[in-house]
Amino acid sequence: MYFAALLARTEDGWEASDTELDDVETLSDLADLAREASPDEDTVLVLIEQEGGWFGVVRVDGEEDPRIYVSDAAAAARSSYGEILLTDELLGREPGEEAPDLDALDLDGTEDGEPDDDEPDGGDAGAGSAESVPHGPVGDAQVLEDLGVTEKELRSMTEDALSEIAEALGASEVLETVR
Repeated sequence: MYFAALLARTEDGWEASDTELDDVETLSDLADLAREASPDEDTVLVLIEQEGGWFGVVRVDGEEDPRIYVSDAAAAARSSYGEILLTDELLGREPGEEAPDLDALDLDGTEDGEPDDDEPDGGDAGAGSAESVPHGPVGDAQVLEDLGVTEKELRSMTEDALSEIAEALGASEVLETVR
């Protein structure tokens, strides 16, 4: 189960809104959605979690580039919402670069359809892309440092991370109203 919310910092404190990500296809779309939540160009946090799997924080400060933290890139890569956050830059790849699928290139000298004797299962054509996404956290672990959540605290969060983040920000009540 997924949950996504926007937390916008205003002069009166934090305001939360539940958000649908069905129409969001790119990080740019997500950043635009966040900017719409704060016409005064205040800080907006997009909090996304897959229950028991991973969580992500996207911070948008006015027109600056979004800052992103994902708790488990490999788990997020298997999610349509996670794929929005896992940009080439975040994963340390050149834009459009994918891990090479060496099995598909048939560089081992075997004929098409002939199993490779070194691999009992005949190889895994999808292995290249899975290996390009690291297991564990990626991104800017200091994304919430100035808001009271240290890098160490963020990296140690697991099950109820979004509630822990909201509590540290003093936004627990407003986040719970949109859950």
